[in-house]
Amino acid sequence: MSGAFRIFRFAGIQVYLHFTWFLVAWYEIESSKYRYASPIWAVIEYVGLFGIVLLHEFGHAFACRSTGGRADRIVLWPLGGLAFVDPPPRPGAVLWSIVAGPLVNVVLYPFLYFALKWSVQGWISASPDIQRLLFDLWRINLGLLIFNLLPIFPLDGGQIVRALLWFKLGPVRSLKISGVLGVAGAICLGAAAYYYFRSVWIAVIAFFLLSQAAAAIQRAKAMAAQADLSANIPPPVPEQQQQPPAP
Repeated sequence: MSGAFRIFRFAGIQVYLHFTWFLVAWYEIESSKYRYASPIWAVIEYVGLFGIVLLHEFGHAFACRSTGGRADRIVLWPLGGLAFVDPPPRPGAVLWSIVAGPLVNVVLYPFLYFALKWSVQGWISASPDIQRLLFDLWRINLGLLIFNLLPIFPLDGGQIVRALLWFKLGPVRSLKISGVLGVAGAICLGAAAYYYFRSVWIAVIAFFLLSQAAAAIQRAKAMAAQADLSANIPPPVPEQQQQPPAP
């Protein structure tokens, strides 16, 4: 939350924007404006990207609330969005809270697809920028869906793996296994960023995921240690009441 400020509130959920968002927005808009006849469309595209991200995060938040959990904050920052959700400690509740985010992208897909087809058939001669915008938003939504489903903790895919493992292995072992898978996946993503994509942004995301997956492993170890400590604490001995002396 450090460096973030509130921009609006909806359904009891406070939405914050991190100040670094503007720095990255300027860079991304400058990099993409050449694809449009007017730079305003590059601005609309970048705002549309975070509109999709925001809807995704609201999906997490509303699903968490439907399970009886708490969700009252969303933060938008350069790497996407973070919904602060606290579902009940049950694998089903956690699974639904996570799955609901990608489901929003699934619902958006046909709307963006048919809007794109309509623009190609009806508006292309009048405004090619609209076709480009809709194509980019369709591509961004699909890309976010695929990326978020990668089984790398703490991406949605990694958290879905954790929730599914929780049904059989419990909260601690499932978190540790998903953290290990997340570390391996983040290393593979970082290697792909260097050798294949040549992308600094993907490398930054890979480093962030690596740090979060490693933190999940440490959190699992702490949870296991706390469970062992609680198991070794003897139950309290009930105090015996003093009986009054017989007359």
